[in-house]
Amino acid sequence: MKLTTRILTIFSVAAYAVMPVLADEDKHDDHDDHGHEKVVAGPNGGRVLTDVEPHLEFLVNEDRTVTITALDDHNKAAKIAGQTVKMIAGKRSSPTNLTFSVKDGKLVSSGKLPAGNDFPVVVQIKPKKGAKTVNAKFNLNLKDCPTCKYKEYACTCAHGDDDDHKDHDH
Repeated sequence: MKLTTRILTIFSVAAYAVMPVLADEDKHDDHDDHGHEKVVAGPNGGRVLTDVEPHLEFLVNEDRTVTITALDDHNKAAKIAGQTVKMIAGKRSSPTNLTFSVKDGKLVSSGKLPAGNDFPVVVQIKPKKGAKTVNAKFNLNLKDCPTCKYKEYACTCAHGDDDDHKDHDH
C-alpha cells in the first residue's frame, strides 16, 4: 500500500509540474500571449507609447526629427506636463543620442534620427520629476505600410502577424 501511495504521489507531482508547460503551449498555439505588443496609432499618425501615463505619441517628422506628444484619456493631444525624454537610436556600435525640449506644448528632438529606415530605438521617459525612468523599446521601421495609412512603426493592421509566424515551429 505504501508503494502505491508513493507512486501516485510521484505521478501527481509530475503532472502538476507539466501542467503549466501545457498551458503555455496552448497559449502559444492560439497566439494569445506570444509576446507581441499591440500597436496603437496616435492622432498624428505616430506610435502611442503605452508604457507611461499619460500615454505619449512618438512621431517621426519628414526631416527625421522626433516629436513626442502627451495624450489624454481620449487619445487627443494634450500639453506636456513635466515629462522628460531621451532617446537612443541605431546600431549599438554607433548609437545616435537625442535629447528633447518643450516646444508648443510638445517635446521635440534636438537632432535627427540616424540614416536608414529600420533600426532599434530606446525611448527613456521620466513621467515626472523624481520618478523612475521608463524605457520603451521597439524597432523603428520607417517604411510605408502596404495596407494602412501609417508607417510600419505605427502600423495598426495585422498584415505582419501571419508572416511573423510562418517560420515558427508550433
